[in-house]
Amino acid sequence: MARFEILDVDAGALGHANVTADMFFDLGMMYSTGQTGPADLVIAHKWFNIAAMQGNKEAARLRREIAQEMSENEVAAAQRAARDWLTRH
Repeated sequence: MARFEILDVDAGALGHANVTADMFFDLGMMYSTGQTGPADLVIAHKWFNIAAMQGNKEAARLRREIAQEMSENEVAAAQRAARDWLTRH
């Protein structure tokens, strides 16, 4: 789990590390399955979206899958969060 402590999602400086799409995928899995507490599909969608944008096909599939369980507002919030994160990093 040390890897995820280093990647302290929103507080960490991921833009300065050698971050791969697989790491973003792992974050999506962590949040979609509740490995860090209660599952959070909005945050999971955000990380799957970023991983998919970097070419992870499994992330794109899982993003679609969890979006079916989310409201339109939740999907919009996840997309905004991904855009905001990408803007900052």
